Amino acid sequence: MQNTVRIPAKPERIVSTSVGLTGSLLALDAPVIASATAPEGPDADRDGFFKHWADVASARKVDSLYEVGKFDLEEITEQKPDLIIVAATGADSELGKIGALRKIAPTIVLDYADKDWNELSKLLGEATGTEDKAQQNTAAVAERISTLRAKLSIPSGTTASLISYAARGTSPIAKAAGPYAQLLSGLGFTMVSTPKQFDTSTQPREDFSFVSYQDLPAALTGDATFLLAANKKTAMEFTADESLAQLPSVQSGSVFPLSAPHLLDYYAAQEILDYFEHDFPGLSSSELE
Repeated sequence: MQNTVRIPAKPERIVSTSVGLTGSLLALDAPVIASATAPEGPDADRDGFFKHWADVASARKVDSLYEVGKFDLEEITEQKPDLIIVAATGADSELGKIGALRKIAPTIVLDYADKDWNELSKLLGEATGTEDKAQQNTAAVAERISTLRAKLSIPSGTTASLISYAARGTSPIAKAAGPYAQLLSGLGFTMVSTPKQFDTSTQPREDFSFVSYQDLPAALTGDATFLLAANKKTAMEFTADESLAQLPSVQSGSVFPLSAPHLLDYYAAQEILDYFEHDFPGLSSSELE
């Protein structure tokens, strides 16, 4: 979702009501002064900032607005923003408050569920006057992917699945055209798409399919499986799950945890590339051994 909003001058005080978009803004060196936050947990630190960019937010003294779900118009007003960023979808969307927000400052709406991080970066760059930085970030990641692809030499036709594993629950699985799948494709993997009959999503999405636990064996057919927002413990639980024991990736020992969060931005992309450059043990070489 996009809308035409006039921004009179290059913003100097940006408020992000979407913690999911804040990382993309920080990667552009945009002047973010405050952001909505997430509950503290595996992805977020005690301030509610996503861990893969929390140190940047801290260094730039970004204020915490409110936790997602606890919208505070007064707090936003007190920040005196000259640009407000809103997500169109997701748990951190404040689309229903758009009228009130536009009385404070120019407000733009972006949907991070139907765009890859490069496109989001480009759009945010145009809105914040940081187009050059957006282009630099895109070029830097593309160059690094190309270099790593040559180094990894993944055999042609090697298939892969990427899942945020929710034991016994519904799990998001990356779509082949989505941001995470595109990154892994760039490294040489052929990403597996979930058959449509297994996707329980209630609204159209380009990034993930949502698959019930009982359908995982039919959906995770890749030679390798990458576990998103995971660690070694998560991978051990996945490989020990009797319902998944016959998966090709489990049988071959090609299950790999990625600590990156669910939303791919510049910082998360670099984190994944760091993993493949320094820690990836290679196919058929499980990190659990």
